Amino acid sequence: MDADLTRRQLLRGGAAGMGLAVTAGLAAPAAAAAAPAAEYDVVVVGSGAAGMTAALTAAKRGLSVVVLEKAPTFGGSAARSGAGIWIPNNQVLLAAGVPDTPAKAAQYLAAVVGPDVPAARQEAFLRNGPAMISFVLANSPLRFRFMEGYSDYYPELPGGLPNGRSIEPDQFDGNLLGAELANLNPPYLATPAGLVVFSADYKWLNLALVNAKGAAVAAECLARGTAAALAGQKPLTMGQSLAAGLRVGLQRANVPVLLNTPLVDLNVENGAVTGVVTGVVTPNGLVRARRGVIVGSGGFEHNAAMRAQYQRQPIGTDWTVGAKENTGDGHRAGLRAGAALDLMDDAWWGPAIPTPGDPYFCLAERTLPGGLIVNQAGQRFVNEAAPYSDVVHTMYDKNPAAPDIPAWLVVDQNYRNRYLFRDIAPLLPFPDAWYAAGAVFKSSTVQGLATQIGVPAATLKSTVDRFNGFARSGVDTEFSRGASAYDHYYTDPSVTPNSCLAQLRTAPYYALRLVPGDLGTKGGMRTDARARVLRPDGSVIPGLYAAGNASAAVMGHSYAGAGSTIGPAMTFGYIAGNDV
Repeated sequence: MDADLTRRQLLRGGAAGMGLAVTAGLAAPAAAAAAPAAEYDVVVVGSGAAGMTAALTAAKRGLSVVVLEKAPTFGGSAARSGAGIWIPNNQVLLAAGVPDTPAKAAQYLAAVVGPDVPAARQEAFLRNGPAMISFVLANSPLRFRFMEGYSDYYPELPGGLPNGRSIEPDQFDGNLLGAELANLNPPYLATPAGLVVFSADYKWLNLALVNAKGAAVAAECLARGTAAALAGQKPLTMGQSLAAGLRVGLQRANVPVLLNTPLVDLNVENGAVTGVVTGVVTPNGLVRARRGVIVGSGGFEHNAAMRAQYQRQPIGTDWTVGAKENTGDGHRAGLRAGAALDLMDDAWWGPAIPTPGDPYFCLAERTLPGGLIVNQAGQRFVNEAAPYSDVVHTMYDKNPAAPDIPAWLVVDQNYRNRYLFRDIAPLLPFPDAWYAAGAVFKSSTVQGLATQIGVPAATLKSTVDRFNGFARSGVDTEFSRGASAYDHYYTDPSVTPNSCLAQLRTAPYYALRLVPGDLGTKGGMRTDARARVLRPDGSVIPGLYAAGNASAAVMGHSYAGAGSTIGPAMTFGYIAGNDV
């Protein structure tokens, strides 16, 4: 069956009465209803977490809905991610005994976000988030689990919870997708074959060689994988589970997801958005929306010109782990329709190692004891265990006066003997390709390492010696590493007196290049508490909604906890789906 021909037939209504719901030419389950003509109540742009949640919500209200996806796969950046979801007071948290309340959540979010985001939007997120989780549980096969111990990122602020508020998708059987499983956007890092791994497991898998609980968690991951194989399942977790579960919800609601169907422009008539002009060859390429268009097309992280226009330098498109199709299509179409844009200078930042192929977004590696980060003068400049977005904000803030892009993560052989690094087991060498690409350097002495990376040898030696003193005392008097409960999440509890700090004293020594990476950009169309897109004068553009990274983040310039990207994306998708 020719995929392009099938899409043309669907959009023209040629499939009406044939009982087809087509995604890139693959037939959905036979129960799917006949596809309407090229006009729907709601047109959703993007099949990430925001778009699919919005589409499912609108469909369950009895509206006709179509999802248009630029990529040849569905799931967007959400499918690639660890899929933490930060939603205070949801039923999964409360069932797990998390001592959350609406008042605590409101107090904490206001303290984290500050005045950058209107209080009405913050309140809309906190009020609708729990309802969104309950809706998804009721209308899809998705289930969720509490990420116990994954602290809010600023747990010392009023209302913060040191044990966390984040949830993640539970194990999902990919067989439920049928043929659509082949169209699922692959993960950023694949889970090792035979294992079923949750995001919350990584904290312990890093320690599997040196910690009894780490070894037990590794065994549990293997046991889950074995059980799934014996049951004939295709187990999915993290972003793969989230995207697959939402997609099955759409299949059951008879919502078509049209792949390879990019947004070219919004159709605007008399100041109102009335549809989407697509890149598919149809009469005028137009898909009309009787009630509205919801844009969930992701960020602009892979648009070099937009990054150069809006963001601080140095920046590019090679350091992001966002979906490669995220080139700001929704942002540019929104601008042409009159939308205001906010937070365009910012992203969901995190230090990344520019390894060959895709960059590696550092989480545990910069926090585990036995490592420190230095600038190009060989000096520490940040709490290495701080929230990853804060580390990159600091890199950009300090770079003009004291260059730190790239910075260097310095570790010793003891660190490498004990801990997983990305997917490289303890004791194993870094890949030759990393050395060839200049992502890692190695020397038998700290001074020799300094020479290789171009920093003053005496300064780096002094920095390491001073850091070793902090490790012995357990108190980092320079940057307070270990002062926050969050600092201790990705650490080694066997290390005392501060599980964040260990001496570097075992040769050889390694330096890994760090650059400002990101999970995606966080600037986008300005929206109100109903997810409606606003003009610069504050007026509403009729018929236009935005959610996810196509909209300016409700988190402002900050990051409340693990899942502060996906949680609000799904919530404002849900809000839009109910409002349209």
